[in-house]
Amino acid sequence: MNGPSPARPDGDTVPLRVAGPVDELAAQLADRTAPAVHPYEVAALLESEGLTGDQVRERYGHPDIFSLARELHRRVPRGFPEPGPGADPWAPDHLRCVLRGLLFALPGLSYPLTAPWWNGPGAVPALVVAGLLSWAWGQALSHRTYGRLATGRREAGLTLSTGAPAGAVLAALAGLAVAGPGAAALFALGQSVYLAAAGVLLVLGRERLLAAALVPLTAGGALLLHGEPGPAVRVGLPLLSLAATAVLAVRAVRDALGAAAVPGAARPGHLPSVPYGLFGLAAGVLVLSAGARHPYAVVALTISMGPAEWLLYRFRGAAVAALRASTTMRGFRLRVARALAVCLGAYTVPLVPAALLTGAPAGELAALGAVLWVALLLQAFGVGWPPAGVCLAAAAPVAVAATGPSPWPWLATACCATAATVLAGLALYSLGRPFAHA
Repeated sequence: MNGPSPARPDGDTVPLRVAGPVDELAAQLADRTAPAVHPYEVAALLESEGLTGDQVRERYGHPDIFSLARELHRRVPRGFPEPGPGADPWAPDHLRCVLRGLLFALPGLSYPLTAPWWNGPGAVPALVVAGLLSWAWGQALSHRTYGRLATGRREAGLTLSTGAPAGAVLAALAGLAVAGPGAAALFALGQSVYLAAAGVLLVLGRERLLAAALVPLTAGGALLLHGEPGPAVRVGLPLLSLAATAVLAVRAVRDALGAAAVPGAARPGHLPSVPYGLFGLAAGVLVLSAGARHPYAVVALTISMGPAEWLLYRFRGAAVAALRASTTMRGFRLRVARALAVCLGAYTVPLVPAALLTGAPAGELAALGAVLWVALLLQAFGVGWPPAGVCLAAAAPVAVAATGPSPWPWLATACCATAATVLAGLALYSLGRPFAHA
């Protein structure tokens, strides 16, 4: 009889392999040896781990450390881990954004404080015309100054030293032409000087100085809430804030002019700043039109400009992160669209309860906020003319309707909603391309 045949492995049997010291070492160091492009890098790693020649020979059975390094390099597959998330180059300054929102709204306290002196025939049109010119001029001047800041602080100071006074004079003369000599013209002059000086401080990053200058005005507004503060408070505190703002602006420009000049710095043309001024004009028309009907809603909109600026930074940071994470154009566009939707929603959704609390149409205020935010976003990426044209097209019928009773109470909402939709499409088209974020 034949005994049992010796077992032989068939095709489905996998032989077991006992891991040796080299296998254990390869598994232990796999995450650090996988990126190595040459065995010498593995050898350097082994030396840094304190491995001696005796250990290499006695434990791992290799004549030297280089032989062991070659074996580890052969056994471990090459792998190159993705770099960790880099620092966000557009991380916003939270306190600065909140402060800027307050700085945009606090000057409005001067109007109820000084109303008994300037509130007369032709006063409101004069202040509106002067304010619109100041906004338009200030937007264009800010764009030009930021461009000059990229060259040097002295060059920016030169731009502000001529541009800011010219804008104040132009706006004040416009107010005088509308109201004629009197208290309203004087108030238009003060308004123009303040807007020019405040613009200087904001462009040069002196928000805290501007906040300090507005302390007297803020105190006057607080006193007004508790009763009649008297003529000295009504006039003196706004004048004190105006004088402080003007003096601080002059000092800021003087400090900028004291910086070293950049040799061979070329002066840019004025045409690139024109669309930013036109946007300021259109935005002013839309905001003032809403403010004439719902003043408290516009106060909320003005304060929201601080969070709006914060969200602009957040979108830019999200776009850079999308650029790093995407491997296809479609994936990048989807990430950008998602970031745009999230940031725009985060800005406009809180405007709805603000509108309801102030008795304004929620749709109109949210649509107006969307127009302003997306237009500012496009401008931040250097897209100037398209948002200016869209906003002017929306502001024109609103301005015409504001001159008298309108049979279409929904006109402002329709214009802003249409403009917001067009601007959102422009943003997706312009910012959905990688080179826009390079």
